Amino acid sequence: MKARWSQSLVVLLLLVLARSAAAAQDFDFRAPASATDPSLPALMRDLAGRILPVYQENDAERFLSNLSALQMVAGDYASAYATRQSLLERRRNTKGGRPVGRALVYDIYARARAIETQVRVPFARAYAQAFRDSANRLDDLDAYTLESWLTTSLPVLQEGLQRALDQRRGKTSIPLDEALDLIWAYFAFDAYRSFGPLVAPLAANEDARRYITDDTLQIKMRDGAMLSAVLVRPRLASKRLPALVELALQGDVRSARGSAAHGFIGLTASVRRVDAESGRIVPFDKEGEDARTLIEWAARQPWCDGRVGMYGDRYGGYVAWAATKRMPAALKALATSDASAPAVDVPMAGSIFRNSAYRWVYELGTPPDERAIKDDAGWRAFDEDWYKHGRRYREYPTLPGKPSVLFRSWLNHPSYDRSWQRLVPYRDEFARIDIPVLSITGYFADGEMGALHYFTEHHRHDPKANHTLLIGPYEDGAIHRTPSNVLRGYLLDAVAVVDLRELRYEWFDHVLQGARKPPLLADRVNYQVMESNEWHHAPSLEELGKAPLRFYLEPTPGAEVLNRLVTEKSSESAYLPQLFDLADRSDVAWRPSAFIVTRSLKPPNGELYVSEPLKQPLEIAGLLTGTLDFTVNKVDMDLSISMYELRPDGEYINLFDPAYAFRASYARDRRARHLLRAGQRQQLVFRSERMMGRRLSAGSRVVLVLGINKRPDQQLNYGTGDDVSEESIEDADVPLRIRWYNSSYIDVPVRR
Repeated sequence: MKARWSQSLVVLLLLVLARSAAAAQDFDFRAPASATDPSLPALMRDLAGRILPVYQENDAERFLSNLSALQMVAGDYASAYATRQSLLERRRNTKGGRPVGRALVYDIYARARAIETQVRVPFARAYAQAFRDSANRLDDLDAYTLESWLTTSLPVLQEGLQRALDQRRGKTSIPLDEALDLIWAYFAFDAYRSFGPLVAPLAANEDARRYITDDTLQIKMRDGAMLSAVLVRPRLASKRLPALVELALQGDVRSARGSAAHGFIGLTASVRRVDAESGRIVPFDKEGEDARTLIEWAARQPWCDGRVGMYGDRYGGYVAWAATKRMPAALKALATSDASAPAVDVPMAGSIFRNSAYRWVYELGTPPDERAIKDDAGWRAFDEDWYKHGRRYREYPTLPGKPSVLFRSWLNHPSYDRSWQRLVPYRDEFARIDIPVLSITGYFADGEMGALHYFTEHHRHDPKANHTLLIGPYEDGAIHRTPSNVLRGYLLDAVAVVDLRELRYEWFDHVLQGARKPPLLADRVNYQVMESNEWHHAPSLEELGKAPLRFYLEPTPGAEVLNRLVTEKSSESAYLPQLFDLADRSDVAWRPSAFIVTRSLKPPNGELYVSEPLKQPLEIAGLLTGTLDFTVNKVDMDLSISMYELRPDGEYINLFDPAYAFRASYARDRRARHLLRAGQRQQLVFRSERMMGRRLSAGSRVVLVLGINKRPDQQLNYGTGDDVSEESIEDADVPLRIRWYNSSYIDVPVRR
């Protein structure tokens, strides 16, 4: 007995020593220059072979997962498949079901390689067998999820591998943890480039087995026009089902199939881009009526139970809201993501026209082979040429054709007038929207202003509106992407990595099928607080801002930090003078950083106000508001406001992006212009149309950037009070002079 106990201690000691040795060990490795270097497979096989004998891990699931990757890269496919079967069995016992996602992708690939080597058949045949055997055991939803993972972009995986190799450049060894990360990056890239070309026909056969698909459908509108549509129905459906309808810029069979996989009828149609009779480009023109016709058509079909939900993203989100201008009886739920709101975020935002709106309408109405400008560099050069020459904004869209005519017609309506009000619900029309609504957006999404507009207006005109908002650290298109823990170089909290499309389906299942409400949507406002790894919930945006932290804008000329944010109002009046030469074009190449984290913050047309270091963590969540006290020598100006956390290590963390830019003359009311009083002291109350949610750490500082919005890619306001589209550099003979008084303040929404 004593001998056996001693032997057990020896074995345990050996395991501990092996684990410690592996953890501390570095492995010889010299990274090649490229992810596609012919020498890389042999280098990775050698590295995996050297790690395998010494690799240990306390976490059994992590151990099995990493072990399978090492075995695959080392070429021991039979052992790798056996390891993945053990991992699958463990997950089945601990998590109550078969995992569907990246794990199943690698299960199929490992089995295919094992079949290839053991049975000695071509890899394509082995993969087809492994795929069919796995897919046959899945229901429609799991099969749809698997297909989503199988179609991950190979260039994205190659970029990840290249980044991992670049980090090792010039080094001769690699520690174990980094070696495992590199092994996984290589394994993922190698797997997807091996089976990627085989997936499409296999998935198509699987879809044909599960669904009835009509991708040549033509649906007649009230004026006789025909819309192209895709219809997908579950083949084994035993009863009529609710339909989920989308009217998008381009109908997508996968979008419709996603609805069918989740137990609905999927119908997606393409909007009219050009009027068939006149050839006129018609964005925002016919969509509301067409959407209502599509909803009514779907509700009448024998496969529909008469209930329709509508969804859409960006322009498709606008279409969904346009349908509610006159509520169709069959419409029972609405879900949008970053929904465009005409004259709120496109073609202008903050009442400032954006050059990107012209690019969008140009590409919308011009065939690809006829486009004079086809790439980002070309459009940037177009912006800079207009900016450098100081021409009127009305001269910006100078390319020939109908897009220019349409864009110029938009410039004739700088206020939120009837031409814009007629497109989506306005005032009391919001009160008649008595169905459940879900709006999804992000702190870093261009479409956030539109999403918040619909949410706030709906609740303003119906305080009891059944309208739910979900917002977090996301950007445009997040609902279409595979969830990632990195956004613009910033590592997100684990709880923020959410499959937003799946969440939308769960919500539809709740409101149309009576399923459990997604816990993430617990209240009207659901927001992720960055750096807290938590989601919080509130009954309204107003609730978030009811107890703000007020900072006054205190100038401190001569100090290292020029301006301060202070919590106590000074007893003495002071001001910060600013001078802007609107004729200066030296900033033509400047663009704001695309990254959330930056080490340098030097806006060309703004001033920084910085608080004292925080004595304790501060949770910011909601909309920034404030009052600016100033004098100015012009009757109008375009302002830009940004917020940052300045960490003790010198990093600036952007709290929302793009910056909140707005025209002063429309700050009170976007429907009517109210010019400033040149030379007189006055106050301007503002309420940001961008939300933020972040926990600032103790020792950090709050940073406000306040300045003039002057950019090559946006309309430029010279402050004459005339139509801004008619102003030019000739109106910049007198510089813009501002005095910001220290009675100005911002109210930062904080969670007490």
